[in-house]
Amino acid sequence: MPSIAICWFRRDLRLHDHPALTAALEAADVVIPLFVFDETLLAGRFASANRTWFMREAVAELAAALEARGAPMRVALGRPADVVPAIAGAIGATDVFVTRDAAPYGRDRDRAVAARLEAAGVRFRPKRGLYVHEPDEVRTRDGRPFAVYGAFRRAWEALERRPVLPAPARIPGETGRRPDAVPAVPPPSADPALIPTPGEAAARERLERWVRGPVDSYADRRNRLDLAGTSRLGQDLRWGTLSPVEVAARAAGPGEGRRVFLGELAWREFYAHVLWHSPRARREPLQAAFADLAWRDAPEELDAWAEGRTGYPVVDAAMRQLRASGFVHNRARMIAASFLTKDLLLDWRLGEAEFMRHLTDGDVASNNGGWQWTASTGTDPQPWFRIFNPVLQGTRFDPDGAYVRRWVPELAGAPAARIHEPWTMTPEQQAAAGVRIGVDYPMPMTDHAAARERALAMFAAAKAGASPVASEPDDRDERG
Repeated sequence: MPSIAICWFRRDLRLHDHPALTAALEAADVVIPLFVFDETLLAGRFASANRTWFMREAVAELAAALEARGAPMRVALGRPADVVPAIAGAIGATDVFVTRDAAPYGRDRDRAVAARLEAAGVRFRPKRGLYVHEPDEVRTRDGRPFAVYGAFRRAWEALERRPVLPAPARIPGETGRRPDAVPAVPPPSADPALIPTPGEAAARERLERWVRGPVDSYADRRNRLDLAGTSRLGQDLRWGTLSPVEVAARAAGPGEGRRVFLGELAWREFYAHVLWHSPRARREPLQAAFADLAWRDAPEELDAWAEGRTGYPVVDAAMRQLRASGFVHNRARMIAASFLTKDLLLDWRLGEAEFMRHLTDGDVASNNGGWQWTASTGTDPQPWFRIFNPVLQGTRFDPDGAYVRRWVPELAGAPAARIHEPWTMTPEQQAAAGVRIGVDYPMPMTDHAAARERALAMFAAAKAGASPVASEPDDRDERG
């Protein structure tokens, strides 16, 4: 009898550099690809029409690529702890190969699936592949997890990367069987034309374009909101249509642009590392000193922020870009997050949920880490006084206002010298720009200087009862 293995795809929707698939091919005579539309995730806490649509399209492309190589994909809908053991039993599989998942839900899911499989005599075989280095592999000299990014990055860079694996030319799958249909899903809430094309083929084209030249200017352009200075590979890393090891290998080389870009890959893995070791951070502040911050309850202000009606153009541009495209520039993410948590003093978890509702590249660890970093409740806690000035941030990173003009068209006619503080325009300037501040575009919902003092007082009061925490500066520190 031929040996049969399942390769269960999740956040690894590719054929290139796929350790679990390679291991399955080495272990079995027949390899059966499987994808499960997980009902728990589809309707869960961070459900997102944009991510579901992108995932579905990537799965459909992967299914076609697998069929072309001889392995029709099985597709199921349900709870993995029920579905995977049932399919393994029905086809007589002896092994289920997966890419190891570091997220708290993924770890719980895999423990449940593994227990059910092992009870039936089927081996659960997790392999690396979601990160350059696994979150539990990067440790201090005495074996502890890192709490500071700078030290983590040095250790991360010192580890040897595994070699990039080729895509298999042929996969011995079930003969005479058509692949299962990939179920339809609702359309994305964002404009599909503004979402990068899903699937491995398009992702590889994006990577090729990026490493052919633009990455070299990444250090100089990455924070500019008005320039196409970022890779736009976030959704590809999120869904594994690209291997992070291959991205790191292709991007490595001399120059500041490449060094800084690799640092961003390290940030992604640092946040996964933090959540691996502190899964409570999903719902709690990582820093106990800020567990009882007196966040305000202001649902109307939350709605104004989410809908891009704060009266601060760069904040509003960020939130409108998020809703329209399922993406928001990282600098703009930090500006918008700082405004919610420091100017409005609204709980970071509200912003975390809003971002996850829309982001096509929304990742629990990265999104949680970014929000807690900006809210000063997470890693690198010492600069709790980091409060972004939305006017200065806009002036610095969108100097001519092109980003604001694109996403806040009411201000398209505003002069560059006033576009980041349009309330300072005279009536004559407003008439010339075709906008009435307070009518066509709102007045600022808060005074930033006063809001800053209020935030400093709240954090200082919370910090007064805590022990000092040593931290290192990092390249995201902004106080302007």
